[in-house]
Amino acid sequence: MGYLFLAASILFEVLSSTMLKLSNGFKNIIPIVVLVAGYGVSFYALSKTLQVLPLGIVYATWSGVGTVLTVIIGMLLFKEKINKKGVLGIAVLLVGLVLMNISK
Repeated sequence: MGYLFLAASILFEVLSSTMLKLSNGFKNIIPIVVLVAGYGVSFYALSKTLQVLPLGIVYATWSGVGTVLTVIIGMLLFKEKINKKGVLGIAVLLVGLVLMNISK
C-alpha cells in the first residue's frame, strides 16, 4: 500500500509542477487552483507513504521519479531539449533509485 500512495504522491507532484509552469508566474487562475490542490494531495499521500516506508527511500524515489517525469513532460508539452549528458544523468538517477529500493 505504501508504494501505491508513493505513486499517487509522485503523479500529483508532477501535475502540480506542470501547473506551476502553466500558471505563467501565477497569472492564470485555473493552473493555480490545480497546483494548490495537487500539492495538497501529493503531500497527503506522501505522509501516508511515510507511515510504512523509510524516509530516505521515500524521498529519494519521490524526488527522483518526479524529476524524470517532469523532464519527460517538459520535452513533450513544452518542447524542452535534453542533451546526452542529461540522458546519462537520468539513467544514473534511475539506477540509483532501483538500487536503493531493492536494498531496503
